[in-house]
Amino acid sequence: MRGTGEATGSLFSYVDLEERIPARHPLRGVRRIVNEALASLDAEFDRLYAAEGGPSIAPERLLRASLIQILFSVRSERQLMEQMHYNLLFR
Repeated sequence: MRGTGEATGSLFSYVDLEERIPARHPLRGVRRIVNEALASLDAEFDRLYAAEGGPSIAPERLLRASLIQILFSVRSERQLMEQMHYNLLFR
């Protein structure tokens, strides 16, 4: 039997990632340090990027991805993108 196109909340499970990662996990401390470091580089990033043209990938995101790749010994960027889909710690 064909159902309606209306979605109901009971069909889906919404999970808060913050609740899934333990409060004392070491990556939480690393994240705090990285956030502070990237915030201090914000003005430098603004200076380096052109005002016109198409938007690029934010340098903060690229640096975070590179750090995850190093910390977890991910061999390639392709493998990193695959793991980003299913590893909650990477998010």
